[in-house]
Amino acid sequence: MITLRRKLTNHLATALCGGALLLAVTPLLSVLWLVVSKGLAGLSLDFLTQLPKPMGEDGGGVANGLIGSFFMVGLAALIAVPLGTGAGIYLAERDLGRTPRIVRFTAEVLSGVPSIVVGIVAYGLLVVPMKRFSALAGAVALAVLMVPTLARSTEELVRLVPRSLREASLALGVPEWKTSLFIIVRTAMPGIVTAILLALARALGETAPLLFTALNNQYWSLKADQPMSSLTVQIFNYAVSPYEDWHRKAWTAALVLLMVVGTLSITARTLARQRFARNK
Repeated sequence: MITLRRKLTNHLATALCGGALLLAVTPLLSVLWLVVSKGLAGLSLDFLTQLPKPMGEDGGGVANGLIGSFFMVGLAALIAVPLGTGAGIYLAERDLGRTPRIVRFTAEVLSGVPSIVVGIVAYGLLVVPMKRFSALAGAVALAVLMVPTLARSTEELVRLVPRSLREASLALGVPEWKTSLFIIVRTAMPGIVTAILLALARALGETAPLLFTALNNQYWSLKADQPMSSLTVQIFNYAVSPYEDWHRKAWTAALVLLMVVGTLSITARTLARQRFARNK
C-alpha cells in the first residue's frame, strides 16, 4: 500500500511539474510562432541590405538600422566591458571593506533601474549639452545598462575559481596583480565571455534608451556625433504606423532581431556548456 501511494505521489508530482513546464514554455513558443509566421514571408537579402523606402514605394529594408544597432552596441561594449569586468574583478578580489560594499550596492541598484530612466538621464547629460541626438549618447545609455550585469556576473565567475590556484601562484612568488590577471581571470575567461555575450544580447534588444538618445536616421550614418538608426527603433516606428506594409516590415524586422539575439544567446550557452564540460 505504501509503495502504491509513493508511486501515485511520484506520478502526480511528475505530472504537475510537466504541466508547469508546459505553462512556462507555451508563451515563449507562441511568441516565436507569431514572429516567425508573420515575419518569414518578408525576409530576403534585399530586406537586409537596402535602406527603408518612403511609404508608397515597394521594397526597402532595415540595413541602416541593423548596422546602426551593431555600431552602437559595439561602442557601448568598448565602454562597458572594461568597466564592468574590471569592477567585477575588483569586487571578487577585494571582498571586504567599505568601497567594495558601495560598488556592489551601486551595481545592484543600477541593474534594477528601468531602461527608459537611463535613456532620460542620458538625454539630460549628453543630448541637451550637445544640442542634438547622437549615436554616442545611445551607446553611453546602453553601456550604463550593461555595466551592472557585467560587474555582478564577473564577480561571481571569479569567485568560482578554486582558491588553490591563487595560493599556488602566490607560493611560487608570482605578484598578486599577475596572479589575478593571468591566473584567476584567465581561468574564468570563458564564463566572462559568456556574460559579455548575454549583455550584448540585452543591449541589442533595448528600444527606450535609444528613443531619447540616438533617435533615428533614414539614411546611412556611421558618425558617432549624429543621430543613428537602430533596428529596435525601426521596429517601433513601423509598428505604430497606420500602414499595413510597414506592419509587415515590423514583423520581419522583429524576426531579424530575434535571430541576432538568439544567435548570441545560443553562443553564450554553448560556451558555458563547454566550460562546464571541461571542468568536470
